[in-house]
Amino acid sequence: MRDESRPVSTSESTPARVEPVPGEPAATATIGSERALFVADYHAGYEAGLRYERGVDVPSRAPDRRDRLLSLLERTRPDRLVVLGDLMHSIGDPGGAERGELEVLFESFAADLAVTVVKGNHDGRIETWLADGDDIEAVVDVVPGDGIALGDVGVCHGHTWPSAAALESDVLCLGHEHPCVRLEDEVGGSRVERAWLRGRLDPAPFGDRPEYDGVSWLEGDAESPRVVVFPAFNDLVGGTWINVTGQSFLSPFLPAGLAEGEAYLLDGTRLGSYESV
Repeated sequence: MRDESRPVSTSESTPARVEPVPGEPAATATIGSERALFVADYHAGYEAGLRYERGVDVPSRAPDRRDRLLSLLERTRPDRLVVLGDLMHSIGDPGGAERGELEVLFESFAADLAVTVVKGNHDGRIETWLADGDDIEAVVDVVPGDGIALGDVGVCHGHTWPSAAALESDVLCLGHEHPCVRLEDEVGGSRVERAWLRGRLDPAPFGDRPEYDGVSWLEGDAESPRVVVFPAFNDLVGGTWINVTGQSFLSPFLPAGLAEGEAYLLDGTRLGSYESV
């Protein structure tokens, strides 16, 4: 349980370690005195979006998404859930099915679970009802998409340049990209799997931007932060095929801002450099 007398962020905390949960598109980390579970790109209401945007009728998997997340919470027992953007799918205000999915989800959380939602490009005006609305009883913080620092972990969504505060962390965690790899077998068959993308931030694209004046590792010899690009929690959404020639990254600072980038499957299999998988 959380000790409310201790802050989330502390300069005396040990260096951050973001540990993927084996077999899952989620990771844990210690932030200050709290244990946190991180997920990205939940995209509640995605099936309704497919019907409206593309005319594709897909049965709702909302109960499955909810059960998977609740199982992860039970398995990891965090003090805080951190959603790295795109909790919902619609760009504007959530529709009936989408809002209903989220309300049921939040009603299922333990009363003492704190929730931080980094606002993604799909999250519209989510703060007008999720953090302040009468329908949600959970304690929810909605933070800007360019991110904040939670202890030694920087969080952002990835659709825009990260804040200077997020860049001053030991490790930067983001979503938005939905990284995937296309794997081929010896007889020409192929499959696409969600993947983690991990490495270090390359200073090159950040150094000339005035908003980063004063960021310590851009001005000195300090090692740049590690970066972890999360796979999408929603297994229906598409993604960036990071090992396919001609695929464009979505984030404005990727791939230029990624040094020594390596890909990992959800089961922990290390694929090596994402460019040579």
